[in-house]
Amino acid sequence: MPSTPRIRTSHWSLARQLLILQLAVLLVLVAGGIAIAYLDAKRSTTDRAGEQSLAVARAIADAPDVAGAASTADPTATLQPYAQRVLADTKVDFVTIMSPQGIRYTHPNPALIGRPFLGHIEAAQRGGMVTETYTGSLGPSVRAVVPVFGAAHRVVALVSVGITIAAISAELQDRVWPLLGVAAAVLVVGACGGWLVSARLKRQTRGIAPGELSNLFEYHEAVLHSVREGVLLIGSDGRVGLCNDGARTLLGLGGDPAGLPLSGLGLPPELTASFTAPETRTEELHLTDSRVLLVSTTLVRSGGRAQGTVVTLRDHTELQSLTGELTTARSLSEALRSQAHEAANRLHTVVSLVELGRPEDAVEFATAELALAQELTDRVMSAVAEPVLAALLLGKAAEASERGVEFTITPDTVIDDLGPGVEGRDLVTILGNLVDNGIDAAVRGASGRPAVVVTARSGKEGLILRVADNGPGVPEEAAEDLFRRGWSTKADEGHGLGLALVAQAVRRYGGSIDVDTDRGAVFTVRLPRQEVVR
Repeated sequence: MPSTPRIRTSHWSLARQLLILQLAVLLVLVAGGIAIAYLDAKRSTTDRAGEQSLAVARAIADAPDVAGAASTADPTATLQPYAQRVLADTKVDFVTIMSPQGIRYTHPNPALIGRPFLGHIEAAQRGGMVTETYTGSLGPSVRAVVPVFGAAHRVVALVSVGITIAAISAELQDRVWPLLGVAAAVLVVGACGGWLVSARLKRQTRGIAPGELSNLFEYHEAVLHSVREGVLLIGSDGRVGLCNDGARTLLGLGGDPAGLPLSGLGLPPELTASFTAPETRTEELHLTDSRVLLVSTTLVRSGGRAQGTVVTLRDHTELQSLTGELTTARSLSEALRSQAHEAANRLHTVVSLVELGRPEDAVEFATAELALAQELTDRVMSAVAEPVLAALLLGKAAEASERGVEFTITPDTVIDDLGPGVEGRDLVTILGNLVDNGIDAAVRGASGRPAVVVTARSGKEGLILRVADNGPGVPEEAAEDLFRRGWSTKADEGHGLGLALVAQAVRRYGGSIDVDTDRGAVFTVRLPRQEVVR
């Protein structure tokens, strides 16, 4: 059996790679910091040693006894003890007092007294000073050489004071150890912080390697934008976290609404409320200005707390239109069945009259029934040029007759040109639902004989459809909710969509609906004559 191919392209997860990168960067930064701090400490220690040597040398050169002793026959006798006392009182490693020619009068090693000084003294011989690092008899040292002036500002001796590099290194080590301790602490803290970030990232990415994460993102994008169904992710704060192409098309959104509040998208309030409902909903029917949508919502929870809602949308517009057409076809079929039944009864009556020897009565009865039926058909066919609308009116007339409702088409009904942009299926939706509601209302609550009056007229102002019934009418308090999905005067479930579909179709053509409830209910729909861009 072939094994399932793996997407993973690396054995290390993104969290581990990030941790190693953080540690490497931290190590480089700490190492660089230590190097810079060490070099700075070394420079400052060396500079301080030079400054200290120069200060001590100047102090010795300014002492009056030094210039006087340098002019005696045996300067060493006086100056060597003096130099020893200076060494004991200061933190320098040697004090050398010499003749202007560089012959030592004093030295920490008495054996070197009387020998030439090792170093540069030319500038000091001319009355200047020298500060340098030089390897002398005591090894490498930072030293200063200054002149001693006698009478008439004449150089009578030179003074050299120095601190050995070994002493400077020892002092530098004392400063480096705390620096290394701080660096180690920074490394430990940084490593712990990096590990915590890595652990959190590992939990959030579920240990996925970068290659796999990239593949998952590409698959996610491909699937999200290729499916026809709409997918939205609504955060717990009511903002859109994700919206695919299908959702933007179904909701009629121009751009990507990610990050925008749900209330600012211009959606119907019922649809917006369903997106943020605290319970799961499955294929709930909702209407927008141009579509019928099936909405399903699923809550996303993490740690027992709601993180948001996943919303899926399916287009139900075409199916709803086909359902309406099927309902119309069924009603026509029922009307034809009823007419066939009535025709059979009339035919039996005619046959019986003939058998009873009354052919004149049989002819009169048959002619009267045919004339009545033909009159309605002729009126509809001559006044309504749109075949779909004519068939609908004839079918509704038959249905009304079967249910005992007087169905009247007013004499001013004339439709010879629907104008551009009006489709037959929308006429079925608008007029069919209004007539159905009128018949139901008349049957349910008419004070006399149930009646429905229909007017359909086209002209320069557009198309006017008016349906009136003598039923109980519409309560005034329900006027605002009349065209809202789910509103109905019927107690049983499954109603409340017809008027909402009517309002949707009318909005799509930029029309209007007026409702008059003085005597029964009168619905007037006006559709303007204009090209409709959809």
